[in-house]
Amino acid sequence: MKFDNIIIGGGLSGLTCGIKLAEQGKKCAIVSSGQSAIHFFSGSFDLLGKANGEEVTNPLESMKSLPENHPYKRVGLDKIERLTNDALHLLVRSGLNLNGQADRNHYTLTPMGVMKPTWLTLSDFTSFDQKDSFPWKKAVILNFSGFLDFHTLFIKDGLKKFDVHAQIKTVSMKQFDAIRKNPSEMRSTNIAKEFDKENAIEEFAQKANVLSDGFDVVILPAVFGLFNKTIADKLKEKIEKPVLLLPAIPPSVPGIRTQITLRERFQELGGTYLLGDNVEEGVFENGRLLEIRTNNHGDIKFEADQFILASGSFYSKGIVATHDKLYEPIFGLDIDGDSNREKWFDEKIFNDQAFMHYGVKTDQKFRALMNGEPVENLYVAGSVLGGANPLKEGSGAGISLLTSLHAAEQILK
Repeated sequence: MKFDNIIIGGGLSGLTCGIKLAEQGKKCAIVSSGQSAIHFFSGSFDLLGKANGEEVTNPLESMKSLPENHPYKRVGLDKIERLTNDALHLLVRSGLNLNGQADRNHYTLTPMGVMKPTWLTLSDFTSFDQKDSFPWKKAVILNFSGFLDFHTLFIKDGLKKFDVHAQIKTVSMKQFDAIRKNPSEMRSTNIAKEFDKENAIEEFAQKANVLSDGFDVVILPAVFGLFNKTIADKLKEKIEKPVLLLPAIPPSVPGIRTQITLRERFQELGGTYLLGDNVEEGVFENGRLLEIRTNNHGDIKFEADQFILASGSFYSKGIVATHDKLYEPIFGLDIDGDSNREKWFDEKIFNDQAFMHYGVKTDQKFRALMNGEPVENLYVAGSVLGGANPLKEGSGAGISLLTSLHAAEQILK
């Protein structure tokens, strides 16, 4: 099978790159092994939350202090602002409703009851301009009976710092009786499926209105709208008080919905999405990747003019660590990381961990290096790149989005 572009990895990075290329008329395929980090999505896309350990107000300005090998610096700070606008417009064209701007972080309330700086937030969620204030003084935190993935006590304790009086209440509904019998079934996605049927919304809103009497705001787990994008809006219309949705423990309902939305956009543009498949090997000749073979398609060759590696970091097995080495498992590409295992980590778990900065080596055009030489038509994007600690920096989504768009632009030149 022959394509213009083949993308290895179906997460945020791979889908962004695929959509950008497909919008320009390219025949594209994405090979996705399965679930991606989007299933852990909080509802917000971070650009840069911290730089050198200090909280960031203006991400574009603070990027100037990042090390030279950071993906943002390597893309080029002169291009970043334009790419952030391109990323926002691409996501909106795909069907996501977002709030935020690249030159000024806003804040969202986390499931720990603290404010976190971020870049773009889904309209389902509430964003705040200030991190030190909360606009309501009396909050009711509603949870579903038997739902263990929404830690209401953490939220209540966190709100005390804002001088908010919070009370926890539980809602019981017959629709959840069957799944509540088994704790492993009482998960966010199964709850969301019931609400997607819409008949449960009216009953829940009535209960919420009774339980929220005397309170200023209703705080709920973000378990609304798995396949039905309008459910969260309908819920807010029916509940008489302001509604604040907070992420629950994954799987993330807004995350799965976001992945479905982006995948559908890619497929509507004519893209081929191969879900549940793994790239096993590639054939190289004269410094070019000619074809790949996948686990599910046996001897069928997948050929392309350009390839993009967006396979993720350690979590997605885009990079693998054994007791004595680091390696990129598909092509054996060069890794930017220390070969001495003792240098991989700091014993103090909350310190900056060296392994988080490891990734595939590339040249200035983000082409992968193999044995020190660039592969002419194999580009690298997303968290499989090295040079950053997305967890500490709050930069994961931004790196995925912007490096993917940058790689697509290199291909389209």
